[in-house]
Parts: sequence; structure tokens; C-alpha cells
Amino acid sequence: MTPEMILTNARVLTMDPSRPRAEAVAVAEGRIAAVGDRAAIEAFAGPATEVIDCKGATLLPGFVESHLHLVLGGTELSHLHLDGIEGEAALARAFRDFAAANPGAPLLMAQGGHYAMLDHPMNRHDLDRVIADRPIAITSHDHHTVWANTAALRAAGIINGAQTPPGHEVVIGADGLATGELLEFEAFAPVVALGGENRLYLGIATGGEPSPWPAEAEQAIDRAKAARGLAHAAAHGITSIVNMDGNRYTLELLQGLQRAGGLTARVKVPFHFKPQMALSELDRADAMTRDFDDDWLSCNFVKMFMDGVVDSRTAYMLNDYPGHPGHRAEPLFPPDRFKAIATEIDRRGHQIAVHAIGDGAVRTTIDGYEAAQRANGRRDSRHRIEHIELIDRADVPRLGTLGITASVQPVHAPGAMDFPLFPTLDVIGRNRWADAYLCADLAAAGAPLAFASDWPVTDISVLRGIGAALTRPAYEGAADQRVPLIEVLRAYTAGGAWAAHMDRLTGTLRPGMAADIVVLSGDIEAAAPGAVSRLAVALTIAGGRVTHRG
Repeated sequence: MTPEMILTNARVLTMDPSRPRAEAVAVAEGRIAAVGDRAAIEAFAGPATEVIDCKGATLLPGFVESHLHLVLGGTELSHLHLDGIEGEAALARAFRDFAAANPGAPLLMAQGGHYAMLDHPMNRHDLDRVIADRPIAITSHDHHTVWANTAALRAAGIINGAQTPPGHEVVIGADGLATGELLEFEAFAPVVALGGENRLYLGIATGGEPSPWPAEAEQAIDRAKAARGLAHAAAHGITSIVNMDGNRYTLELLQGLQRAGGLTARVKVPFHFKPQMALSELDRADAMTRDFDDDWLSCNFVKMFMDGVVDSRTAYMLNDYPGHPGHRAEPLFPPDRFKAIATEIDRRGHQIAVHAIGDGAVRTTIDGYEAAQRANGRRDSRHRIEHIELIDRADVPRLGTLGITASVQPVHAPGAMDFPLFPTLDVIGRNRWADAYLCADLAAAGAPLAFASDWPVTDISVLRGIGAALTRPAYEGAADQRVPLIEVLRAYTAGGAWAAHMDRLTGTLRPGMAADIVVLSGDIEAAAPGAVSRLAVALTIAGGRVTHRG
């Protein structure tokens, strides 16, 4: 078979243990046709073969983004971004410029606020001084807190508070009115709804479906947002995505793009099981898995949240937060109930992914997975824990023993990339720094690693993520949690594919596998760790189709 494309003069890292390195790759009919020495592969070229000289740059399997929020990220590309904004004066300038550029917007939404961007905890009065006559809101960098001004709180109908599920809170001040701080998704959903984007947040906020079902015109708007997210991912070398929020509507949007030839990455979309749901709701997960099951769009996994985040002290801890006696937060699923839910999901054959940040949440999740194994027997489930920002030392070896995937984000570690060291490390407490944001220790204990960005929580850039993994600081009194470059690359390729049950299809470069490929602008192995993030993606190929040229 004459290949349609040959990529040659490359430093190929195949992630295939039987042949880890090569110089060229041939592509035919969306698959890897051959991998090998330059001369041998170039000899396969025919008159119509596109031959691409990679000029000695690194060529890898396409990146597997193991944890992001595709449609939300695509939506937020049009919001105000607060990267580098510090202090009220700079915040006011940014918002007022954005307001002038968007005179008809019903909500001025900003992304990337952090908990210390003002010199005190932010409230509605601060934002009223920024803009008082239009609804404005700021989403925290971790996407678990929103701060809103008075106009937004009144327009959303929550100035006097709101009933929310446990773990979600409209914070009320001494005056009996909302302070402007909204903790977790169901607290800030009414504000998000002001911008007309609430149906895209259902997959993470409630796990429900839009009602009434959106008309075709509305779906077209939402498909365009998903397409922007896909293009953004392709520009960073991403060819496979594990979406971490979802419902049937998300799958329908992506299937619409697929039918039009616009699905440029393989996407897994979960059923999001919320605490208020009955086990019978898992019939919806079964139906989504049955109806969406091909090499480009699939389900067969269930996402859950066990807790919140560290900075808002909604992460569930085994011990009290420093300076807050008696406060540990609570698990969103009581331990015995989670064991029953995990056992039933596992019995149905679905993979489980649980957001667990505090050490209490991590232990509760591990215990649930262990209960599922005892009840159902050990199978190739590849259940996952997402984030693992704090873990008790007694639980570290349990991940390897039970075969639990550590789906972690090197970019989340304070000081590694965009998140400052403080206040997060203060909230955790110095005596626990040695147990925070582990990576090397989890790998040494046998936990399979899958790396990701959690975009739009952080920059989607895989190259910046690789750089963060290689240069992250060791906290005082803690071990160095960096892993070697080849293991970092594996966690973004073959490791991510394995964790997503995609390893039969992608993640390695060998004959017969999907032609999912990324070519960098240089040799990543020759770059200093601090210079990796300055490399670029020169070419992205998904299923043999070029989805990005740098």
C-alpha cells in the first residue's frame, strides 16, 4: 500500500517498548503503515505521497489529554481572562475595557481569578466598585468558586441566598445578604445562566439534560463553541480527549460535529453521577454507552465529585484545616453510599473517575473501589482518581495494589506553572507539604500515571505541562516529585491512552495503530527542562488527517 504521507528526518519516540525509537513514519488510510529508519520508510513513497521533512524535531504519538472540559473551555475562550491581573485597579481597567467591547452582553464573565488577587477575600462590594450597573462575575482559576457583584446576584435571584445541595453554598454575610462568594457549581449556576450558557454547564453542575431540548439554532451555537475548543486542542498537539463533564447533550453536540467532519480529536464523555441521584439513573450511562461507541466518540465511564478544592476549604480532609478547628469539609458521597454506588457502576462494566482532592476524599474513593473489587472480582476496570492533591501516606501504596490510575495534573502543583505557592500551601499546612501533589511517589508505588491540564482551569498547553512536570519545585521538607522526561511523555501519550481504554487504538506509534501524531518544533530531549515550554507544536495529525500546522 502506497502511503499518503511520510514524516521523515524525525526523532521519533514511539512509546512502543518493542521499538522505542525511529527516524520516520508512514501513514496510510488513517493508520500507521510503517515505522523505521529514514531510508527504508522513504522508499515506500509514491508520486502522490506527501513527504514531510521534520528537520530533526521530535515526533510523538498525539497527546492524550486525560482531563479537560472541552465545551466549557471552548465557551470560555470568549470570556475576559484575568491572567496576570492583580489588585482592584488593574481588575477595574480590564473589566471596563471588556464591558466597552461587549455593550450588549447580559453578563460580563471573567475567568482565572485567584483567591489572593485582592488584598482581602473578594466580595460583591469590591466588584460593585469595578462595575455596579451591569452584572459581572469572576470564576476562580480552579472553577469551584465564583464571585459576583450585586447586580449579578439580584438578576440571578440569589441576593437573599438559595437552597443548594451539601457542599454547594451561596455564602451569606452578617447583613443577611449574599456576600458575592458562590461555592461550587450549583451555587453559581444561576449567575452563569444570565449569560445564556447554563445548558453547557449542566454536564458538570447537575448531570442533567437541557429542558426543553435546544432547538437546532441553539445547538449550532453550542457546536461552534465545541469546535473552537477542538481547534484549540489541536493547536497544542492533542488528538485524544477525556472530557470530565458530560451528559447526552454533550455527546449529541460532538456527534453533530462528527457527521460534518469536524470532530478533530477522539473524545470520551462521561455520565456525571451526582449525590442526589438514585442508582437507577445509571440506566442513562448504559444508554449513552450503547449509543455512542466508536473510535472517535464514546462514553462507558461515570464521573463523580467526592469533594471541592483546597483554597475554598471544600476539599474533604482527614484532619482539621490549620487555623480552623473542627473544619474538615464533608465528602459529597457518604463512604457507605459511595461503596454501594461504585460497586453498582463497576458491576455494569463502566469505568469510574472521581474528583478527589483532599486526603479524606482520596481515602473514601479508594475504599469504594476496593469494595467494588471485593463484590465483583477484579476486572480490567482502570478506575481513576482525578487530582489527588493531598494523600495520607498509608494510602499511597493502595493505588498500585488496587490498580487505580492516578490522573494528576502537574500544572496544578503550586509554584509549578501559573498557580502561586500561597495561599494554597498555607491552607494545606506546612506539616502536610510532604504529602501534597505527589507524582514520583505514586509512580514508585505502582500507580499508573495519566497527565493532563484540566483546561480551562489551567492553560491547555501540553508543552507547558511537560515543562511544569520537569521543573516543579520541591516543597520544604518534601521529596522531589518530578519524574524523568520519558515518563512525563508517556503519561501524556501511552499512559493516557491506557487509562482511557484507548490503548488498542492510540498512544503508541506502531503499524496498525491510528495515525495520531504530533511533531514538535525541535528536539525535546535536547532542550533544557526550563526551555521545553518554549517549543511549539509544528504539526498535529489525528486519524491521518492534519488538524493543525504551526
